[in-house]
Amino acid sequence: MPRALGELEDAVMTRVWQWNRPVTVREVLEDLQQERSIAYTTVMTVMDNLHQKGWVRREVDGRAYRYTAVSTRAAYSAALMNEAWSRSDNPAAALVAFFGMMSAEQREALQDAVRIVAPALPGAPEAEPGDKTEPEEKAASGGEPGTEGDFPAGEAPPDSGR
Repeated sequence: MPRALGELEDAVMTRVWQWNRPVTVREVLEDLQQERSIAYTTVMTVMDNLHQKGWVRREVDGRAYRYTAVSTRAAYSAALMNEAWSRSDNPAAALVAFFGMMSAEQREALQDAVRIVAPALPGAPEAEPGDKTEPEEKAASGGEPGTEGDFPAGEAPPDSGR
């Protein structure tokens, strides 16, 4: 995916998440035009692509569609990282390079994430009942603001095999 298209998809998704309501192409266009010159058809194509990829759902409203996010920013980011990693001819080297680019805060977040998922990995020792780490407690309680639950009730994750 060309970098500019990825950036535009991110810009569109950011608005859909921020507004937290069904949005039209026209609304997104008018907001994007405050930052850059962009055509209606470009935004329409990007929103249609996001719908085809399963990141937004749409409903007809008169002669337009209203788009709503299907998942959280965290799930979207994870799928983008997975997609980029899967395109590497040497995934281990890609991970090493990626880890080398991380800030101290990002490395700490990675360590917290590994502590959360490690018990679920094959061959992992079983934790004693009540042995929750701080990151697990955050995850169990809904996590940080804006990250609770990956998908709305009754929604399945979008196909990340784009």
